Amino acid sequence: MQLMEKVLFKIAKQWIAGDTVDDALIAAKSAYSLRRHAIINKLGEYHTSKKQIKVVLEEYQKIVNSFRKWKIRGAISIKPTQIGLSISQKECNRNFEKIIQKARNAHVFVWLDMESSEHTDETIEIYHTFFSKYERLGIALQANLKRTDNDLNDLIGMGAKIRLVKGAYREKANIAFKTKKDVDNNFIKLMKILFKKGNEFAIASHDTKIIQKAQSLSKKYPRKFEFQFLKGIREEFKLDLVKKKFVVSEYIPYGVNWLPYSIRRIKERKRNILLLGSSLIQSHRV
Repeated sequence: MQLMEKVLFKIAKQWIAGDTVDDALIAAKSAYSLRRHAIINKLGEYHTSKKQIKVVLEEYQKIVNSFRKWKIRGAISIKPTQIGLSISQKECNRNFEKIIQKARNAHVFVWLDMESSEHTDETIEIYHTFFSKYERLGIALQANLKRTDNDLNDLIGMGAKIRLVKGAYREKANIAFKTKKDVDNNFIKLMKILFKKGNEFAIASHDTKIIQKAQSLSKKYPRKFEFQFLKGIREEFKLDLVKKKFVVSEYIPYGVNWLPYSIRRIKERKRNILLLGSSLIQSHRV
């Protein structure tokens, strides 16, 4: 197991900034120097210790307050279960309010991450509650879930800002698409809805076909949107898209809880292993 962890850590360093807030800010500064925006996420979820949650809150607040000082155009991305949802929705809302207050004062965008399907309704409720208070707030929706079509249309109706992802959690076949082809098809279907009806959104995918389709749709439907990539992945696409004047954001995770996150990323799609390998080779060539 220790050998496996060592191997995984060598790969994980490609897409994880490090253990600390400063590690994340250094990675964000590097991304910004390449004309990319940064989205910082502290690793860890399902916290039930209030002491642990307090640390998470303090770190997100520190990041929000540091962007201007570090001269970075950045956002943060938060999982509800890391700020109290595993205790109660009331606890999560109370803690999220503190982050929103800091973000409002610093004019920082906040993304609400989507977790496994058992938390989808709660996460959308949290978004409804806080979007009315702070418009610089976005929510992730997962293309692998069959319900997302309805969720997307409802949220677009209220002017929500959407990050469309494929989905990294293992779900049952009765509620989720299971094959890559079905997930990709649904992603493209939902992406078309965003371009036709959306206001401000993000296409978060490393998939060549999807990125090219988004570029094509953007010519037909001029919209305020961005491409989002994981740190260290598809560098060739990031460079090309920036040259073409598209907005590109880099999702930058940090923290000591890198192992479960990395395993989920690898399990998410077999193709991720190939992408990681090619990205690792490219980084050593530079």
